[in-house]
Amino acid sequence: MSGSPGGANGGSLPDVMSAAVYQSPGVVTVEERPVPGPGSDQVVVRVHACGICGSDIHQLRDGWGLPKGVVAGHEWSGTIVAVGDEVTNWSVGELVVGGASPKCGTCRRCLEGKPSQCENRHSMSTGEHTDGAFAEYIVARAAGVVRLPEGLSPRHAALAEPLSVALHGITRSGATPGDSVMVFGAGPIGALSIAALRAMDITDVTAVEPNENRRRLAAELGAKEVVDPADLEVFPSWEPERQSARAAHVVLECSGHRAALETAFCQVRRGGILVMVGAGIDHPTFDINRMILNELTVTGSFIYDLGGFEHALDLLASDGFPAEQLIEPGTIGLGGIVDALEGLAVGRIAGKVMVAPEAR
Repeated sequence: MSGSPGGANGGSLPDVMSAAVYQSPGVVTVEERPVPGPGSDQVVVRVHACGICGSDIHQLRDGWGLPKGVVAGHEWSGTIVAVGDEVTNWSVGELVVGGASPKCGTCRRCLEGKPSQCENRHSMSTGEHTDGAFAEYIVARAAGVVRLPEGLSPRHAALAEPLSVALHGITRSGATPGDSVMVFGAGPIGALSIAALRAMDITDVTAVEPNENRRRLAAELGAKEVVDPADLEVFPSWEPERQSARAAHVVLECSGHRAALETAFCQVRRGGILVMVGAGIDHPTFDINRMILNELTVTGSFIYDLGGFEHALDLLASDGFPAEQLIEPGTIGLGGIVDALEGLAVGRIAGKVMVAPEAR
């Protein structure tokens, strides 16, 4: 049976779709949901691919603040199948990715070109949850989708969101060719950071990763050295000026684990910077005397640069960028999400897992 949700569309849309619905930590069920219709300023997109993010692991597997009944998934690509009545800049049939949520554009931070710090943004912890792309269709603001460059496959384009996160971390670090960079964690964001650094002609890249599969991936992506965190030097508080033999100008911490953050802090050379990209709930402790005496900078990195999605898509479409290397072979259907979450959490899976909602 088919229907036609509101707005212009390229033919009848089905009344129902399959969606992966969060029930409780580690429990996600595939259910039928109504196909959403577009509001006046929205588009409906048929989802081709949606990557599993680290935040999906925390929310769906570990139960971090996600209400029952929500559909997750925010790293998606697809085809527009319906547009709202007031949408004039998009047409049915165009390939898009989900981009940054529109910000106010008028506050001090927005005017400075720092949309990640919009003073009027919704709280990550108390904002409303809208259904994501672990479903056959998703509705999105027309202002919040981005067109694919010609020739870029939807599968590779679904890396745009996590690559935008990685690029923002690099921007926050100020890393340039000639700098040494150490990347903690070779999961999806760390691996994308390594690939992006190499694409920027930053060649002195060290990856720090305990998992063998991810260490292998980091080396394949061009890390000059790949080390186990247990092999790194850490220093007691009474030796604040001792420098690690591998001390780097820039350290990108992409795992969010307390032990990794504390070790990463000891790998920053004098005058260097530690950028915290990965989120966690077990907070680290830093030696303030090491920070003061060595004039270290410790900073956070949240979501994206201004124009970050466009930059990420251009990079993904460029010759030589290892997009396919970064993705696990094949795709999974909605029913495979729970197993994939576990594999990613324990490190059995090294690359980005792509969910194809229409796969059975």
